Amino acid sequence: MTDTLPETREDLGALLARSIEIDAADATPRYIRLANALRLLIETDALGTGAALPSERLLAGMTGLSRVTVRRGIELLVREGVLEQRRGSGTYVLAPVERFEQPLAAITSFTEDMLSYGRKPETRWLAREYASPSAQEAMTLGLSPGDRVLRLHRLRLADTLPLAVELAIVPADLLPDLSALGTSLYESMASAGARPHKALQRMRACALPEFEARLLEAEAGEPALFLERISRTVEGRVVEFTRSHFKGDRFDFVAELNLHRET
Repeated sequence: MTDTLPETREDLGALLARSIEIDAADATPRYIRLANALRLLIETDALGTGAALPSERLLAGMTGLSRVTVRRGIELLVREGVLEQRRGSGTYVLAPVERFEQPLAAITSFTEDMLSYGRKPETRWLAREYASPSAQEAMTLGLSPGDRVLRLHRLRLADTLPLAVELAIVPADLLPDLSALGTSLYESMASAGARPHKALQRMRACALPEFEARLLEAEAGEPALFLERISRTVEGRVVEFTRSHFKGDRFDFVAELNLHRET
């Protein structure tokens, strides 16, 4: 449903006032209660994608809240990507952002993950070249002096939607022929007998650097996820050192945990 609103501003005001009043006994700040009430209207399609919100002054009159409180509630939903403020035009409901769930319990490739969602994976190469490793790369991969690496820098997309910027470093002797490299690195490594068997993966929140932001069609400094993966074969050889920036609003990384019982 798009461009829908309650039939009258009075209806919208009554819905908001009722939602806020229901929670009047708790200690939740009023601007958060307003944001929660607006979010509920959006999630139930009472306010559809593309709908314009009344002005701050009108919302304040409808709900009995101050304009400062209304402004803070709206700003909270803007930061969450629920609303968009357009200069000189107003505040509008944004379409829901599709999110991808990434399990942390198994080693999978980006290509495999996107295909499992029914999306078409795409790669735009930024660089694919043989080079001398940095000191960190040589140490991580356990390389000897004079060894070279294959450096694979790429933008990962699903149905033309940019999702991640990835820099993968692989020992050059594993993939000596660039022409044999397909869109899936793991498929190429499996063909070479070096499919990763286990991996150590670190993840942290970060501010999106300017270079990656341009590629991901985002703003520099936006919240993002930085992942570092070090993969080994079943024999224990390190065969991959990958660092990636993921758009923070597109992925949920999920791990299943079990209670540790002492014996």
